[in-house]
Amino acid sequence: MKKMTFIAALLCILAAIPASAQRPRGRYTPPAPRTRTSYSAHRSTYGRSYGYVPNTYFGLRFGLSASHVSSDAPDLSSNSSKSGLDVGAVVGIQMAPQMPLFFETGLLYVEKGGKGKFDSNKFSYGLNYLEVPLVLKYSAYVAPATAVEPFIGGYLAGGISGKVKDYRDHEAFNSFGSNGANFKRFDGGIRVGCGLAYEMLYAEIGYDFGLSNIGDNAFDDTHNGAMFLNIGMNF
Repeated sequence: MKKMTFIAALLCILAAIPASAQRPRGRYTPPAPRTRTSYSAHRSTYGRSYGYVPNTYFGLRFGLSASHVSSDAPDLSSNSSKSGLDVGAVVGIQMAPQMPLFFETGLLYVEKGGKGKFDSNKFSYGLNYLEVPLVLKYSAYVAPATAVEPFIGGYLAGGISGKVKDYRDHEAFNSFGSNGANFKRFDGGIRVGCGLAYEMLYAEIGYDFGLSNIGDNAFDDTHNGAMFLNIGMNF
């Protein structure tokens, strides 16, 4: 119940972000065929073709993730993935006036973790983060008002909640606490994926490769990994 209340409140806040910052939208004009081969001619044509692309956009994201934890410690390494929510808002800023390359960041609430068995004992743990994506995104129009948008970069995250569940002993405790298997709050890594935009609608699929050692034991390498699928709108 607390989780759903938090998500509902976050969505209400995020919905208000782009209300005062909607960007003017124009009909996209695909690049004209090149009849000259000089660099200056191509640059001029390219700049006019992307004249309708705004400098900044705001977006809302909502989706699902399938995550796991890989670790040298057998009681932390998950044998199967755990599903979770992704919800948040992003902003994209065009990096160059004549090139559809954007820097995108924002704030996301993401649910990661894992589940598995150790010594015939079933366990699961949730790792919930506030995550800041830091990616470069290229917007390549493949049809009027339709663009394919591959992206690559990184992310930084801070753990805010989560439960470790021991099914044999019927115990549950804080994932970031001091009891039993616990995790560091900080996480960071590489984010890659690809989006598809049509007018204001947007969908994306990607993967977070955790590079930070999130395990509390410095002698064991423990890392997050998560595939995500989000939908949303860009304004």
